[in-house]
Amino acid sequence: MKIRNNDKVMIISGKDKSKVGKVVKILKDKNKVLVEGLNKVKKHVKPNPYKQEQGGIQDKEAPVDVSNVKVICDACTNPTKVGYRFTEDGKKIRYCRKCDENF
Repeated sequence: MKIRNNDKVMIISGKDKSKVGKVVKILKDKNKVLVEGLNKVKKHVKPNPYKQEQGGIQDKEAPVDVSNVKVICDACTNPTKVGYRFTEDGKKIRYCRKCDENF
């Protein structure tokens, strides 16, 4: 997966199209990411007397499929594809395919 935690991403399809957020969590087995403040859904919660929690309707962030997000480059501030290259000492680094800058 080419997306990592704390990457700035833009959602390219769905109800939050063209909104920007930060990746909070990656769900590799489901091929999804959790973006901070985006793709909010309502969740109905029962009250729990043992934990002293109140019931009601809560807003919760739902996962977004990886194919529906693009990484935003810090240098050119555009949504872009991520490429990989190897340095001389053998390290694998990510780079922006539009402006050729390293992440």
